[in-house]
Amino acid sequence: MSIRGRHLHFDCASGIAGDMCMGALIDAGVPPKVIEAAIAAVGLGDDRLRVESAVKSGIASTNVWVRCEEGQTSSHGHWGLHDHAEEHSGEHDHHHYSEIRERIENSQLDAAVIKLSISMFEKLAVAEAKMHGLSLETVAFHEVGAVDSIADVVGCAAALHWLAPSSVSCSPVAMGKGTVNCAHGILPVPSPAAVEILRLAKAPITDGGLAIELCTPTGAAVLATVVTQWGAMPEMVPLVIGYGAGDLDLPDRPNVVRAMIGETTSVQAGDTVVEISANVDDMSPELCDYAMTQMMRAGALDVWWTPITMKKGRPALGLGVLCEEATKDAVVAVLFRETTSIGLRYRSVRRTILERSMGEVKTRFGPVAVKIARHEGRIVNIAPEFEQCRQLAQSTDAALKDVYASAIAAAEIALR
Repeated sequence: MSIRGRHLHFDCASGIAGDMCMGALIDAGVPPKVIEAAIAAVGLGDDRLRVESAVKSGIASTNVWVRCEEGQTSSHGHWGLHDHAEEHSGEHDHHHYSEIRERIENSQLDAAVIKLSISMFEKLAVAEAKMHGLSLETVAFHEVGAVDSIADVVGCAAALHWLAPSSVSCSPVAMGKGTVNCAHGILPVPSPAAVEILRLAKAPITDGGLAIELCTPTGAAVLATVVTQWGAMPEMVPLVIGYGAGDLDLPDRPNVVRAMIGETTSVQAGDTVVEISANVDDMSPELCDYAMTQMMRAGALDVWWTPITMKKGRPALGLGVLCEEATKDAVVAVLFRETTSIGLRYRSVRRTILERSMGEVKTRFGPVAVKIARHEGRIVNIAPEFEQCRQLAQSTDAALKDVYASAIAAAEIALR
């Protein structure tokens, strides 16, 4: 039974943190070596991750620890705002957001994991910048917090990339209440950064009834990046359930985040998304690719440009964007910032989504990930991962079309 490509639902009745998310995904079947390799790929070294079994209020779960320094471990088990950014003090033990981003971009991570990691970290940095009244470029993370947050972010991104869920939903997120002591003094709970991240994602939240921090900024950033549907769990057939443990024992519930992976019963019925359109007649085509990339990073599901002719015979471009309602405002903000459009149109549209799953095939050029689409149980499309095919073509001096064809042929044989 493959769990890759299935629907993923997060149950956050006890909140969420980066390490709790990794624990839940490992408990659900993601190999720990996937996360360990990602952490090593960004230059944090080997043996950073410690995975242990735990029992929380009678629930068997997986506890993940990140070793920040020699002999020191960190777990986001609700014991403070230690993964917050700190205002730069001029000392060498701080890492600016731009430095962390460059580190991830120049790493040996898969291109998709890099994109996912940067999107998560940018949400952290944007929230921290607003919280401290700083610009994005001056936001800095202290040494331990930087290592901890980088490991959590790339670890979660790698695990989610491996799982490749077709869709992700999440229950209302328990945040906690009261106050907490941290490097900045006494701060309110929910943490200002975490609640800002989820505010921008239009996520439903609750205090959870406990005077303790339940959701960390890193956990919020992971959810805000990957969740496609907020609210109650959709109708689904569960296949695997994983539990990620927090550090503390809560008085009234298991301190776990639950990840449920399964088949939704309405995969082909589709859902509703927002279609944004604009006509642009005074923009250099050279700017289009960058604008498209930025809108995708902001949460767009698809972006396209179409040559059109406007009044007085002027050649122009028609811009089309698909996005979730939750990311519409962020996508529109990028559209106005990166294009010359001064107005747009949007409407709700229904879409039909085929059941999708991920697999890996062996070719004479090397292993290639493939996406498999099914309609009523019948395979209708096989799509090799383009970036992986491109890298294999370059490393073996082969034609890209040959690598692509070889992957499809191998998948067809394997699926017979």
